[in-house]
Amino acid sequence: MTGHDPRAIEIDTTKPHPARMYDWFLGGKDNYPVDEEMARQLLALDARGRDMARVNRAFMHRATRWLAENGIRQFLDIGTGIPTEPNLHQIAQQTAPDARIVYCDNDPIVLAHAAALLRSSPQGATEYIQADARKPEAILEEAGRVLDFDKPIALSLLALLHFLDDEDGAAELVDRLVERLAPGSYLVLSHTTGDFDPERAAEASAMYRARGMTLCLRSHAEVTAFFDGLELVEPGVSLSADWHPELGEAVEVAGGEPIPGYAGVARKP
Repeated sequence: MTGHDPRAIEIDTTKPHPARMYDWFLGGKDNYPVDEEMARQLLALDARGRDMARVNRAFMHRATRWLAENGIRQFLDIGTGIPTEPNLHQIAQQTAPDARIVYCDNDPIVLAHAAALLRSSPQGATEYIQADARKPEAILEEAGRVLDFDKPIALSLLALLHFLDDEDGAAELVDRLVERLAPGSYLVLSHTTGDFDPERAAEASAMYRARGMTLCLRSHAEVTAFFDGLELVEPGVSLSADWHPELGEAVEVAGGEPIPGYAGVARKP
């Protein structure tokens, strides 16, 4: 699946990439001046950029732990991003050493660091797919070599869908992926929103468009619609920081404003 020689990877350093900007927000080193430049411009617009990334990462930890504790042993993580420990498979395998995880991303720099995603427990398995999220059939075919789609799988779409417009088929992508999952599977989703400051959100979206990228900041109702036909786990679609904070990974955030991102976990009946 990885099947690529990391030494032959070509990385475009002339324009920013969301995965590398996210890495910069988290304090990582796997980014380039062009990524830092845009990330700093976003911070000038909204000083909570780093907090947004940290809160989203903490939600991933809590949701993955909850799923493993509730019997899920297979995970498909699309839009993985650059490895930052602990990674999803490390969280899952702490609870369930036999958990099997497939990661997927389209940024070549993630492939360059895929080895960090492939250090599975002896009882479990991890694999990495280099693929575009907008091509679900290819992802499903490759993932099927590691995951058993006749058994429950947790599908993680974390901080991914806000990079896809409705015209790009964001809803259709979710529907196709969920359709392939067995009953008892889960959809795990987080998404940035403009609900709390529409004017600032519009400025951020314009910054992305100016660089040939998409930032589609959806409302609570629009994010909730991605879960249509599924059974939402309490508390439903909430602020990311408010999804089961008792599971740990609390993030200290300066100021009193909410971090503008929603998250939810839902079961396929």
